[in-house]
Amino acid sequence: MPFLDWVNKRQATRSAQDVPYHLLRQVSAHGDTTGAYADNLLVQGDNLLALKALLPFYRGQIKCIFIDPPYNTQSAFEHYDDRLEHSQWLSMMYPRLALLRELLAENGSIWVTLDDNEAHYCKVLMDEVFGRQNFLRNVVWQKKYTVASDSTGIPDSHDHILVYRRGQKLTRNLLPRTDKQNSLYKYDDQDGRGPWRTDNLSVKSYSADYDYPIINPNTGIAYRPPSGRCWQTSAVRMHDLIKNNFIYWGKGGKGAPQLKRYLHAVQQGIVPNSWWPHEEVGHNDESRKEQKIFFGNLAFSTPKPERLLSRIIEIATNPNDLVLDSFLGSGTTAAVAHKMGRRYIGIEMGEHAQTHCLPRLQKVLEGEQGGISAQVGWQGGGGFRFCKVGSAVFDAFGAIHPDVKFNALAAYLWHFETGTPGKARYEKPRLGMHQGTAYYLLFNGILGDRRPEGGNVLTLAVLQMIEEAMPHAGPKVIYGETTSLGPARLARLGISFKQIPYDLPLR
Repeated sequence: MPFLDWVNKRQATRSAQDVPYHLLRQVSAHGDTTGAYADNLLVQGDNLLALKALLPFYRGQIKCIFIDPPYNTQSAFEHYDDRLEHSQWLSMMYPRLALLRELLAENGSIWVTLDDNEAHYCKVLMDEVFGRQNFLRNVVWQKKYTVASDSTGIPDSHDHILVYRRGQKLTRNLLPRTDKQNSLYKYDDQDGRGPWRTDNLSVKSYSADYDYPIINPNTGIAYRPPSGRCWQTSAVRMHDLIKNNFIYWGKGGKGAPQLKRYLHAVQQGIVPNSWWPHEEVGHNDESRKEQKIFFGNLAFSTPKPERLLSRIIEIATNPNDLVLDSFLGSGTTAAVAHKMGRRYIGIEMGEHAQTHCLPRLQKVLEGEQGGISAQVGWQGGGGFRFCKVGSAVFDAFGAIHPDVKFNALAAYLWHFETGTPGKARYEKPRLGMHQGTAYYLLFNGILGDRRPEGGNVLTLAVLQMIEEAMPHAGPKVIYGETTSLGPARLARLGISFKQIPYDLPLR
């Protein structure tokens, strides 16, 4: 498989591992943030730091990732530095894609919108990160409905949407049928079978057994399939279809045979394809009009329409699944996910996280009726939390930052030790069991106070307290400030003791 190479690629491939873990600091809560809404997050900060901060809690949990990164078009955008030199753009994307892959669920998918400037390079880059065998499709979105007639070259009318899966367990949904599609079934024999349309009786996969004459019972004329084709069923089965009035013989009953395809017999949805016309999912002009409702003259110049995001989320997720957008822009992905009953995490680094995304989501809670609201019957409700990327877990000398509380360090250690996401809330020293081993953290006075006898130091009394409250006969891994138990006793007790902060991984 070919690989891309560029200046500083080696450094870029290490960046995801080298970036330090940071805390997420909650700034405010909006609406109902309990139950199904507890995971709804709007995060302000560098998305590389934010993605690393999310990893201990959400690794392998995201069902759908959508990102609309800067297109690297040399255009002067107000909200983004879109003048990145090509190798810088690739170096920016690689570590973010690597972290996004870690966050993606085994049955999940990632959708990346780009134009011709970087789409083909990004395809090769994503082949490297996600595996070429996990490439699903390059969806073509018709973003413009008019042609720039004053162009001296070939004007563009589309964007690319690169779609990858995490692995073989991917699931995707059918799209709901539309009234226009159902209107094709315009005939009805009033026999209780409902509306139908005509369909071809022949197929390309030739079989001599299925190559036979069909006689029109009204005219006696025999019909054979076109050259190189055959009928789609056997002569016996065809006789039954004719007998039971499943064959249409043209106007007046004097034509060639056609199959009656009944609406009630077709699948309840439409298989998605790779061509998305603007009539179905919106266009740039539509998205700009949606933006002006919220932001007036402060609207983004290249937003995505809500119908486009609705199509992606409809295919890739089910209600209550988790959606992530780490280039949130004006907040469209989070707004659409909220209206469609999905959990979501949106990340934005600029001030417009507060000037655009936050007020837009607040209006969604209030029941705003723009975009897809009428289509999905949105009336308001729910909630989300607004957070910022806070301090690094460790300072430059490896010491734990004073802002780090028990829950944050617990999730960090659990993820490091087990490779699985941590819980939302830890309230006891025993963090959990993994493959027969129990993991414990003695930190931040979890057993009462900061004195050794209070629980931050592993003494015999603290060990007895742990074993009485949370017994486990198998091996234990215990993190603490220090221990008064010698190596021999720890070994006899099946305890692997790790000292904070020296035995903590900094990356």
